[in-house]
Amino acid sequence: MNITATVLLAFGMSMDAFAASIGKGATLHKPKFSEALRTGLIFGAVETLTPLVGWVMGVLANKFVLEWSHWIAFVLLVFLGGRMVIEGLREGDEEASPPQRHGFWLLVTTAIATSLDALAVGIGLAFLQVNIIATALAIGCATLIMSTLGMMIGRFIGPLLGKRAEIVGGLVLIGIGAQILWAHFHG
Repeated sequence: MNITATVLLAFGMSMDAFAASIGKGATLHKPKFSEALRTGLIFGAVETLTPLVGWVMGVLANKFVLEWSHWIAFVLLVFLGGRMVIEGLREGDEEASPPQRHGFWLLVTTAIATSLDALAVGIGLAFLQVNIIATALAIGCATLIMSTLGMMIGRFIGPLLGKRAEIVGGLVLIGIGAQILWAHFHG
């Protein structure tokens, strides 16, 4: 795989994380760049590891993983998105300020859910002559950049949406999950 294909693959794999981080940024109260970078680092690290795990799984047992990865991603994203929608719909103090940062494990879970497509890509790469380390690092770096950028875009969208930002963020995650499932059945 040449450098152009690797870069295109890397940024293609980062799009789910980009969309999710826009939603995450919108639900926070004006996240600082340090919080955006923290989110980007978490998403990027997970997105670096998943193609490596996928590559190993592809070598060991590709059929099972390919059959179930879309369902795992769908369930995780719908669960997380549904949780965000419910939180956004809850009656509460409308003037209460949104959180300053997301919890580590919430970000890791979201990152895993949005990176399962990279796991499937890693499985496919197991059957090609590619440098899996370089490819995984490219995917991770692209995700770091795109997730950090997504959080900063969400920073500006959040104040416009108010409490509805959490609902929109949840719907984005559910939409990503539905798109993964749709692509599997109609791709």
